[in-house]
Amino acid sequence: MRILLLGKNGQVGWELQRALQPLGEVISLDRSKDAATGLCGDLGDLEGLKKTVLAINPDVIVNAAAYTAVDDAEKNVELAELINSKAPKVLADLMAQSGGWLVHYSTDYVFDGSGSESWREYDATGPLNSYGQTKLNGEQAIHHSGCQYLIFRTSWVFASKGNNFAKTMIRLATERESLGVIADQIGAPTGADLIADVTAHALLASRSQTSVSGLYHLTASGQTSWHGYASFVIEQSRLLGLTLSVKDINEIPSSEYPTPAQRPLNSRLKCCKLCDRFGLDLPHWKIGVKHMLMEIQGSKNES
Repeated sequence: MRILLLGKNGQVGWELQRALQPLGEVISLDRSKDAATGLCGDLGDLEGLKKTVLAINPDVIVNAAAYTAVDDAEKNVELAELINSKAPKVLADLMAQSGGWLVHYSTDYVFDGSGSESWREYDATGPLNSYGQTKLNGEQAIHHSGCQYLIFRTSWVFASKGNNFAKTMIRLATERESLGVIADQIGAPTGADLIADVTAHALLASRSQTSVSGLYHLTASGQTSWHGYASFVIEQSRLLGLTLSVKDINEIPSSEYPTPAQRPLNSRLKCCKLCDRFGLDLPHWKIGVKHMLMEIQGSKNES
């Protein structure tokens, strides 16, 4: 199996470089054009992207690249649409022609965040912001292309690599005695490593079961608020020996922390379809967060 991985240096892409290796030959690209080969992984360069796919002729494209700056997307709608919708359409059309598979990642932001029930794949969508709308447009373009695909909607993605919410909370907890964290947005922190491992598992299944093509929700199990997430991170960090100044972690509503892009309050995703189709039992979000914190602390100790 020849796999083209796009977005290799992102949180999920970094983990995919590891998880996809046992499946076959993996060609990993980022936004930079390879001077030696001329290969292009920039989703903003549709012509270069098309030439690259035709040159590699992959059996599978795993698209882990996206425009993810949620607030910036409100003023850069055309760029977000190019990367999140038009580029996936190009990839999907090429895979439809070749008979290959496209793996793509989407978001809970395709929903309006109403209610308190976990969203299912067939529930009505209603994005609250431009980022969510462009991601939904990308999903629909892939579906209408006729290619074989796996679209995974996920939420609250974290990894030990790069910046993330947990690292920000730890930094602030060393600087301040009091923190205010949003408590009315509910979801499941989901590790990039979990997403990558499930992707590899699903791709392996796709070799013999073309019927698995479709849209799936993929998050860790359990649910929490950003406040609950922050509280757990700080509690575990103390258990790992970090000295933190924070004494109070106060619950605040989203209205006290306005942002250019409105966020959904309910980011719960129902993952029964994924688990039933692929025989999976998704771990609780706390397990992944603990592992990440241990990795972060271990890297600090080594340095």
